[in-house]
Amino acid sequence: MQKQPLDEEQMARLRSEAAAPGRGFRRFFYVALAGSAFLGAFVFLMKAIAGENLVETLPNLLLQVGVGIGLVWLWRRDGSSE
Repeated sequence: MQKQPLDEEQMARLRSEAAAPGRGFRRFFYVALAGSAFLGAFVFLMKAIAGENLVETLPNLLLQVGVGIGLVWLWRRDGSSE
């Protein structure tokens, strides 16, 4: 059985995967977790607007926003290494 050489497209995909293993997998989680964080921030923002206890709501809102910003930063950092 004779092995067939890889075409240029396959070699390019293999090189990109070797340079950054699991990038697609990581990016999926960045999007999913950032979406969850921003959805949580929206919920806590609505609670704050509705007049719930700000001592409890504001730290949670800031945490959600911070996590979302951190995940966006990770996405951009991961993309800049291309």
